[in-house]
Amino acid sequence: MFQALEVRDFRLLWVSNLAASFAMQMQIIARGWLIYDMTESPIALTWVMLSFMLPSALFSLVGGVIADRMRKKAIMISAQLLNTGATFLLAWIIFTGNVTFWDFICFGVFNGTVLSLSMPARASIIPELVPREGVVNAMALQSATFNLSRIAGPAMAGVFIAWFGAGDTSSARGVGIVFFAIGALYITSVGCTALLNYRGDPMARTGSRPWQDVVEGFTYLKNERLILGLVLMGLIPMTFGFAPSMFMPAFNQDVIGGTAETLGYLNSAMGVGALVGALALARYGDVGRKGRVLFWAAYGWGAAVLAFALSNNLGVAMFVGLFSGAFGSIMGSLNMSVMTLAIRPEIRGRIMAINMMTHGLMPLGMIPLGALAEFYGIRTAFLASGALLIVTMAWIGAKFPELLLIDKGHEPIDDARPDEADWSDEPDPAAGQKVRGETS
Repeated sequence: MFQALEVRDFRLLWVSNLAASFAMQMQIIARGWLIYDMTESPIALTWVMLSFMLPSALFSLVGGVIADRMRKKAIMISAQLLNTGATFLLAWIIFTGNVTFWDFICFGVFNGTVLSLSMPARASIIPELVPREGVVNAMALQSATFNLSRIAGPAMAGVFIAWFGAGDTSSARGVGIVFFAIGALYITSVGCTALLNYRGDPMARTGSRPWQDVVEGFTYLKNERLILGLVLMGLIPMTFGFAPSMFMPAFNQDVIGGTAETLGYLNSAMGVGALVGALALARYGDVGRKGRVLFWAAYGWGAAVLAFALSNNLGVAMFVGLFSGAFGSIMGSLNMSVMTLAIRPEIRGRIMAINMMTHGLMPLGMIPLGALAEFYGIRTAFLASGALLIVTMAWIGAKFPELLLIDKGHEPIDDARPDEADWSDEPDPAAGQKVRGETS
């Protein structure tokens, strides 16, 4: 289950991502609680999320070109430092009581832009750190870091908001202190990244100019139907599957009459399910018939979202949220793992950037769902989300039948690759990374 952690650099990356994931989850809860307290509008939550995610649609391609042209470690550290500085500045504005709705929009645009320029590099390095047959295990463990943070992070944020606010959960002071803690977690993430031996030197490219690199990426995606199908699978159905997480503050307040603490419990329940799903994938991820597992996980996710929409109290919502988190985690991690294995290493950063760009369009699908929640209630929006998840997944299966034929996903292995059975061997930062991840 924890085999990939035997590799030192992956271990450091795992801790770095764990700290960053805790920071991000705490930030989502603290930001969502304060914004909904200020506006009492589900559509306002949508606009703030749009401000953070739309830069991915605008700048991810630039980040992909950078990832394939520059050292990935330097890219990651620079972006983390900028994000840390912005977090501390926003924390001070909130703490002093001068925060407005537009402050969240501006900082969302800034942080989203920084992440869009750096995430293609971070997302594409795992095959360069671990053996090819261990990529699914490593990706599942990465997902586990995110989902572990979903368990403890929201509950911590909710408790801290009430605690530091001296019982006044609408107090900006409590939220400001939480944001200072978030900045400290980002500093931890920067330190672990700096300790990596891995540098991420760029590989040879066919394009000589940045715009030619971009064209090469889209041409490659157009000619590889399997990867195109996986990108669409990660965009359309998953957009609707994440609706409960997006509108959780509205569901918490309008349906079950919850507080900051119950909002944390709801998100933590989904995190527990997602963690279980990720660890199960880490343990049994090398099984065959991965294509069929992807589809069944998606259908289970859609059914769980439908059941969540019909929940009428905290206990039922938390129970259903466990299954929603588990199925969503399995689908998302397995989709990303198979895609990473299938991409040629010299173009991996650009394809990951295109994938991120499509994810940046996810909030656009939330606009009509936000309107449904605003005018017809949050239950209606969740019912529509679950139904659309199932229908769009069925459409992708009919359009790309080759996805159902995926077996283990790492079968093509270059004969020139060295024996990598010993997981404890460290890759050479300069040369080893050019061997790992090659495909025949």
